[in-house]
Amino acid sequence: MRQTLRTALRAGAIALAAAVIGSLAAAAPAQAVPIGPEGPQPVVGGVLATQGEFPWMVRLSMGCGGAMYTQSLVLTAAHCVGATGNNSSITATWGVVDLQDSSRVTRTSNYVYRAPGYNGTGKDWALIRLSSPITQAPLLKIATDTSLHSGTFTVAGWGAASEGGAQQRYLRKADVPFITDTQCQSAGGDYSGLIANEEICAGNWSSGGVDTCQGDSGGPMFKRNAANEWVQVGITSWGTGCARAQNPGVYTEVRYFATDIYNAAVSLGGAPGGVAVANPGNQTTTVGTAVTLNNTASGGTAPYSWSATGLPAGLSINASTGQITGTPTTPGSSTVVVTATDSASKTGTASFGWTVNAVGSCGAVTNGTDVAIPDLSTVYSDIAMSGCTGNASATSTVEVHIVHTYKGDLVVALVAPDGSVYTLANRTGGSADNIDQTFTVNLSSEARNGTWRLRVQDAASADTGYINSWTLTL
Repeated sequence: MRQTLRTALRAGAIALAAAVIGSLAAAAPAQAVPIGPEGPQPVVGGVLATQGEFPWMVRLSMGCGGAMYTQSLVLTAAHCVGATGNNSSITATWGVVDLQDSSRVTRTSNYVYRAPGYNGTGKDWALIRLSSPITQAPLLKIATDTSLHSGTFTVAGWGAASEGGAQQRYLRKADVPFITDTQCQSAGGDYSGLIANEEICAGNWSSGGVDTCQGDSGGPMFKRNAANEWVQVGITSWGTGCARAQNPGVYTEVRYFATDIYNAAVSLGGAPGGVAVANPGNQTTTVGTAVTLNNTASGGTAPYSWSATGLPAGLSINASTGQITGTPTTPGSSTVVVTATDSASKTGTASFGWTVNAVGSCGAVTNGTDVAIPDLSTVYSDIAMSGCTGNASATSTVEVHIVHTYKGDLVVALVAPDGSVYTLANRTGGSADNIDQTFTVNLSSEARNGTWRLRVQDAASADTGYINSWTLTL
């Protein structure tokens, strides 16, 4: 991201955070880290957490924290993620305080849900759906009222232990006192625009010294309720500096968004206490080629019964196991919704695209399989043409759909079977998100048969995304 919330990032801080995260063996390749001494908030003034002390904590590969809301969903900050949609570029690390611990559990994302209406001010929450559930993960309940809005909260994260410092290998924790909205607003500056209900403040008002900091964004602020259960009250969002006196940390007020978060979780395949269906991601198959796709569910009360809508002709789902099998008979694209129903009639769903290509198609062929675009990398997505005669058309088209938080970073090209390169987009579009465009290319000198490749190069630091789909018409 080029900006985070209300303040601009500092280039030096970005480079430092990217270098530190890249050094952690547990993390995915370094991605944009939403930090800056005046941007969103590791834990300053804290101590090391012990193994298993906060078993719902998650570290995210873009340099943020999060908490397990369900076994398939991580609750984090909206400013840590891009737009709502398919996303396989995030790696979640769970189950350890030491990010280099060999017992760590990792999952990649397959979908991001960012709070509707988020524009950098307030509404700073998001859900990240994992490619498969972490079935052994305990969950962190979220507050639904203001009964816990007093006293002292606990914060935890792998962020910096000092303002402008390096991100941490080991999980740290600290306690921060509640600060009223009125007192928080009296700090002036950005604090004067604090949004009541949507934001809550905490920290040592008079002396500072304890706070969340760069790299803790998205992590939980929590405390115990009357039943001695940990409950999440806030999501680390922003602050001026780290642990400065009269400049407290600002957190998303979770209870205000509790219903929205719950409903979003239901739409993504399950909420706490319900059924969650693992999303297999978009599928691309060919007419006449046999298919086997296994589906899994967690939560609720097993056994589950399964059903599906939108399956391509020739495919069916086993009502007892959830396995989809068969041989596609008709080319085309559809949206498949798989539903699992438990013995208490609770349901969970997974929705994904399914494209069936014709055998030896020489016209429009789509590759709908997501391909992650890590920061400063080059990736490819292939389409194979066979059984075709002659050369391609002078008015061939390439329809491209790329999800990316800064499309001006991208160089997009079509690589012909003979290695010829046709540049489609060369770092155009500035800071706008995503590429959804159809390019017309003169391919009359190219034979249609062979493997065509969409090549995407991320040529600048701090943003990531993925190839969602592309269609080649020769």
